[in-house]
Amino acid sequence: MNKPLLSQEIAYPFDTAPAAGEAREVAPGILWARLPLPMALDHVNIYALDEGDSWTIVDTGLHTRASRAAWDGLLDGPLAGKPVARVVLTHHHPDHIGMAGWLVERFQAEVWTTRTAFQVGRALCLDAQPALTAEAEAFYRRAGMDPAILEQRRTTRPFNFADVVYAPLERFHRLSQGQLFHAAGRDWRVEIGHGHAPAHATLWSEDDALILSGDQILPGISPNLGVYPSEPEADPVGEWLESCERLLARTRGEPLVLPGHKLPFTGVHPRLAQLIDNHHGALARLVEHLATPRTGGACFKPLFKRDIGESEYGLALAETLGHLNHLVRTGKAIRTLGEDGAHRWRRA
Repeated sequence: MNKPLLSQEIAYPFDTAPAAGEAREVAPGILWARLPLPMALDHVNIYALDEGDSWTIVDTGLHTRASRAAWDGLLDGPLAGKPVARVVLTHHHPDHIGMAGWLVERFQAEVWTTRTAFQVGRALCLDAQPALTAEAEAFYRRAGMDPAILEQRRTTRPFNFADVVYAPLERFHRLSQGQLFHAAGRDWRVEIGHGHAPAHATLWSEDDALILSGDQILPGISPNLGVYPSEPEADPVGEWLESCERLLARTRGEPLVLPGHKLPFTGVHPRLAQLIDNHHGALARLVEHLATPRTGGACFKPLFKRDIGESEYGLALAETLGHLNHLVRTGKAIRTLGEDGAHRWRRA
């Protein structure tokens, strides 16, 4: 049997997104809604899957006043008349799990996610820190963080998951690689990705051309592939590239991708290929930049090709360390510790 032809173009069937508290049907039995985020990426997409007498919700937004107001609008409007029976969490980041506990408490809903996402999300919610830890400070010093930004972090309360997550989850149903998950009259095959978040669940419909991709496959932007103090030697770039190659091989037909951010799109095959190529290009530029030994904080330009502001600095440094770790892991760069306590990376 011949394989279906794959599109060579990325297209957006919907020109605009639904307003807060509103929803739009993007496929039979599937509603798309948006919740606000207080950052440059100012929204997260959520999806409501119609189960007849109830809803399955995919991802939930941050726990903020604005998010709760949007949820009240959804529950009083497009979702009115039926309870939320199940919440699917694609991964553990707070813009995806923040309101899950609120929905569980309100509707006694079940939570479905990967074991790793549940455990990491719960641990981070319970691990509130009043100040930057000594280990985190040493990590950022080794990374070459700008001294003024490091001093600011050292003297102010850090961000904690508990600030924007309603409550730590206490139990869940496990999603695992290859599992069939039934929702909205469809069987969905679970495909697990890594890099942006460990054990990130994506759902691929076996019955029609749909993918619920979370943040694993996004249009227009690349998922953040960051390294943080809890796992300083992580290689999220390598894990993510492997996941993209595997998902690229999984792609058949012309699915509509329902992502965690930005607009739903078609053209998952060229988008995955584009994402892979973009990161290989960034790695190649970074190798050239390392002809002279550099700290992590001195490596933004070849990766991002623009100036990085203070509000973006933390995520940019985390992603830079992800790329530097990958170059060390693949033998293309060497890392040494300077007398000032900061690492320098140089081309191997």
